[in-house]
Amino acid sequence: MNLYKKLNKSTQKLVRTVAVLIVLFIVVSIMDSTGNLTSLMKGLLVPVCAYSLVAVGLNLCVGYLGELSLGHAGFMCVGAFTSALFSRAFQEVIPDVPRFILALILGTIMAALFGFLIAIPVLRLLGDYLAIVTLAFGEIIKNVINVLYVGVDSKGVHFSMKDQMSLNMDFDGKMLINGPQGITGTPRQSTFLIAMLLLILALIVTHNFVHSRTGRAVMAIRDNQIAAETVGLPVTKYKLVAFTLSAAIAGVGGVLYAHNINSLTATTNNFGYNMSIMILVYVVLGGIGNFSGSVIAAVVLTMLPELLRGLSTYRMLIYSIVLIALMLFNWAPGILKWREAHGLSAAAIMGRFKKKEVQ
Repeated sequence: MNLYKKLNKSTQKLVRTVAVLIVLFIVVSIMDSTGNLTSLMKGLLVPVCAYSLVAVGLNLCVGYLGELSLGHAGFMCVGAFTSALFSRAFQEVIPDVPRFILALILGTIMAALFGFLIAIPVLRLLGDYLAIVTLAFGEIIKNVINVLYVGVDSKGVHFSMKDQMSLNMDFDGKMLINGPQGITGTPRQSTFLIAMLLLILALIVTHNFVHSRTGRAVMAIRDNQIAAETVGLPVTKYKLVAFTLSAAIAGVGGVLYAHNINSLTATTNNFGYNMSIMILVYVVLGGIGNFSGSVIAAVVLTMLPELLRGLSTYRMLIYSIVLIALMLFNWAPGILKWREAHGLSAAAIMGRFKKKEVQ
């Protein structure tokens, strides 16, 4: 306890978040082992962690870099299809554990590479160019994958953007990417334990980055780019680092997502504009600049529709009320001041409980 008190407030918050995630993992594991967890909720555990990872990455871009991205689902898509393609191609060659580790590394690197290449020309500009270009990137990636046909046989790898017949593969050849049908047969290796460990690792990495020298430079550029340039900060360099890290974290979420389902397709709902907007909603409602809030919003907004499925008539009404409540009680600085002024902060609420216990 004394060691905990010596930590600064941001580190204490990180420790609390990690502790809550660990407790949540233990509780869910116990419920699963006792049969109290439904198959539907069990199937949402890994996707929730994947969405949380993408939300953490986007929050780094929006909250600390100060740039609006509407295409983080595209980076998630790159990580998902790159890792799934690798796992599918080497499914019978490399053992399960090293193959998944290599797929995770490859998917993360490819997402970071695409983020770096897109950021090079765009981050030199001002205004909303980044949002427009990232939105276009997400749609382009989705559409390219939907016309992509890749197969492998004894002659090597075959590639086409027409149809499956144009590959001219042997009869015993293996189809890797089948156009709009995507990739089928990907090994389901993403477990709740792996997803939770990667989420905790992402929170630790982003926390250390934000409080590092580079992170402070990024926030200085966000607050006043002209002043940062005046004192000699390489603005483009620091922006590239932050945006590349943001895209890499989204790629990790894509790897988890791809290895949790048997059939991976690039549709609007899972990798298109709708998903990018949903991830942005997680960031805004959780609190811009608050990584823990992004995780909480992702969990609540993903689980809640399924929990309320039995209330078919009032499900969306309750969902809307929860959205409003999250917006009022999120952790953004402006809302935080409003909560403190009205006695609705966490400290004020905990103080009331302590007074009741004393009485």
